Amino acid sequence: MSDKGRLLIIEDDAELVGALEVYFSRAGYEVITAVNGLEGLQTLYNVRPDIVVLDIAMPKMDGWEACRRIRELSDVPIVILTARVQEDERVRGLKLGADDYVVKPFSLRELEARLEAVLRRVPEAKARRTGPLFANQELAIDADRLLVTRDGKRIDLTPTELRLLLFLAENVGRVLTHRQILDKVWGDEYSDDADYVKLFVYRLRHKIEPDPKHPRYILSERGIGYRFVDPFA
Repeated sequence: MSDKGRLLIIEDDAELVGALEVYFSRAGYEVITAVNGLEGLQTLYNVRPDIVVLDIAMPKMDGWEACRRIRELSDVPIVILTARVQEDERVRGLKLGADDYVVKPFSLRELEARLEAVLRRVPEAKARRTGPLFANQELAIDADRLLVTRDGKRIDLTPTELRLLLFLAENVGRVLTHRQILDKVWGDEYSDDADYVKLFVYRLRHKIEPDPKHPRYILSERGIGYRFVDPFA
């Protein structure tokens, strides 16, 4: 495997795929390609990539459905490529499980920076201090085993979701601003984009909260950020 890992590109534009393959091979990635969502799912199952670049507008199976299906199979980081600039389209991708998005047209260096930022969060989520981080009669967060359970059942989280939850739980009872969360979980390059925090909190609530519409673990502090609490304390 190449130094930076295995990159799966799911994109039907042959010219763009060629450019991406040359650029990222030179950048140190092992590049594998697929021309549509269906082929991409089959390739993902066979090659187990470290990160996926996923186009939205494709034949046979579009990127929305492919993203949803990938999340059923794997927590591999996903970066979406889209020509659609509407905010609701970007929100949709992140809600479906993508870790980031890049809007076409983009520079190859911009995409490379996004991939590296996402990949940095994977080992960082794993390099936590040992031992249980939080536990009550309902929810348990074990930083050593990277295991989150609710009512004794494992909750599957992506690396970014896990890193966010660990940061919140490490600061139980404290109000964390959007900027603090962005700097810690995403990095400096995301420090002005509070939408990432909002969308990933939305995803976490749907996984850990008994009633996501009435959260009791991740509370909103209007205009400021979020606070993680123990409802049984």
